[in-house]
Amino acid sequence: MAESPTGPTSFLRRQLQSAGLTKRRQRTPSLVTAIDIDGQTLRVAQSIPRGQDGDITFVSSTSLEFAVDADRTDPLVMGAAVAKALAKLKIKPNGVVMGVPRAQVVLRTLTLPAVPDLREMASIVHLQLARDLPFRIEEAVLDFKVGRKNTPGARADSLLNGGVSVPDAKAEGAAQERIEVLVAALKQDVVGYYQQVADTAGLRLIALGLLPYANARCVEACHVADGQQAFALVSLRPDEVNIDVIADQSLLFSRGALIKAAVEPVTDPAAPASSKSEGISDGESAAAGTAADSVKQAGFTDAVTIEVVRTLHSYSGIETLNPVTKIVVAGATGFEPAVVELLSKRLNRPAALLDPATALSLPAEACQQASGAIAAIGLTLGLGDSRGLPFDFLNPKRPAVQRDMGRIRILAGTAAVAAVLVFTAAVRSYLINQRTQTNRNVAMELAEAEKHRPIYRKMIQQAAAIEDWAKGAPNWLDHYAYLSAVLPPSDEVYITSLAVSAQGVLRLSVQAQSGEILAKLDKQLRAAGYDVKPIAITPGADRYGYEFRSNVELIVPEKLKIDLTKVKAPKRPADDGSLDPKLHRGGTKG
Repeated sequence: MAESPTGPTSFLRRQLQSAGLTKRRQRTPSLVTAIDIDGQTLRVAQSIPRGQDGDITFVSSTSLEFAVDADRTDPLVMGAAVAKALAKLKIKPNGVVMGVPRAQVVLRTLTLPAVPDLREMASIVHLQLARDLPFRIEEAVLDFKVGRKNTPGARADSLLNGGVSVPDAKAEGAAQERIEVLVAALKQDVVGYYQQVADTAGLRLIALGLLPYANARCVEACHVADGQQAFALVSLRPDEVNIDVIADQSLLFSRGALIKAAVEPVTDPAAPASSKSEGISDGESAAAGTAADSVKQAGFTDAVTIEVVRTLHSYSGIETLNPVTKIVVAGATGFEPAVVELLSKRLNRPAALLDPATALSLPAEACQQASGAIAAIGLTLGLGDSRGLPFDFLNPKRPAVQRDMGRIRILAGTAAVAAVLVFTAAVRSYLINQRTQTNRNVAMELAEAEKHRPIYRKMIQQAAAIEDWAKGAPNWLDHYAYLSAVLPPSDEVYITSLAVSAQGVLRLSVQAQSGEILAKLDKQLRAAGYDVKPIAITPGADRYGYEFRSNVELIVPEKLKIDLTKVKAPKRPADDGSLDPKLHRGGTKG
């Protein structure tokens, strides 16, 4: 779901853009669309950018629909009306450019040192204009256009809002080259208003220009004047008149005036005629309408002429090098021809009606709408121009950021120390975690080993005994194997224990089936090479049925040599269970 244009994200984005903390992408679209809110009429123009020129492909207008009690200053109301008007025209642009009227902008012309860097120039402009604005500089959006070169003292800085002169605060450096800079300032709330109108209408606002310069751009494309000749452009709207003095593609002077109090605005010629009054014949109605129109025309043309005369007087008071030689009238109120005729008589200067349709070779369906859409045409041509809009309040020229290198070095050093500390802490934490994990693994292994401690202890004792046995002399294991071979079979006799004394005497405890077998055992041991002490035979039956037992002591002569390859142990019986620990309890048979 798309966020409402009044939502927190849209509001924050507009505030950041107006404060200069974000920057819009200024890529020119393939089809430039400009819209101009002219009273209750929406005028639209579209063009295809082609370098410094552009092909106008569409020009049209339609009425804006409002409720009877609607507040037209509310951006939500205006945005909804714009969306309906665009839907009526059956166009859905990807991005649009709009313009701010002269009445909402403060214009100043400053004479400043010629600084090639626009960011440094922006810093000077902000410093100069901060003392001269009717509102705080923090609440303003400033943009400027570098104009013609000038020399100190040639002319005073002029105020384009009524011809009031503003002296330059820094007059030193008389030999330094200076230039004229036209500065436009408006409140951030105005930029936010147009942004919210576009958001409500479902449009992406890509630029916000200045209508006087849009008019100048359209007149430039129509080739009204050549070279540096100055002329006055009189733009008529239903409720105001704008007079712009233009020369060499630059705006030298601009002034606007409301004329709604003098006469009622004239309905757009494209709007349907009102219904006739009851009880009045067609002839009477036509005569009454003609008389009323004549009164309106006379009042309107007189009001416009007065404002034009005032403007030219103000301009001539501050500019004597480039006087106005021609007057051009544009608009769609229906009074333009009468204004041209009256200005020619009053000012004794050439006055002409601007015909953008013929000059720009517009499509046939756009000719009727072109006269009232010069602002929209100028905006679309300006945005598509390789030079760009001279004023763009969405993307104004901003001052260079003043860098305190000492502070930057301190902050950089602090950041480096903090980075080292963080890195050290991270390494320390990593090593501690590694050691903790190793300790945990060792503890688990130790706990597992504790469970097998008795087994390990028994294995260690057995291994120690075997090692001691192996280290001893002679090799008693060989004697044990030799005895197993020379003794009678296990079904006659078996050994219950075998031990070696410190003096090297083998002591055997045996269990036999009969006394005769024990007597024969004495002879067999002597024959094997052992010295045998006399055997004492004692009766003593065990659970296996062996009736006699005896203890035998064997002395190993030094000359006894054991060769296990020459002897062979008796074959064990098939039911021998001497290796089964469950059956074997009293000794080892064999």
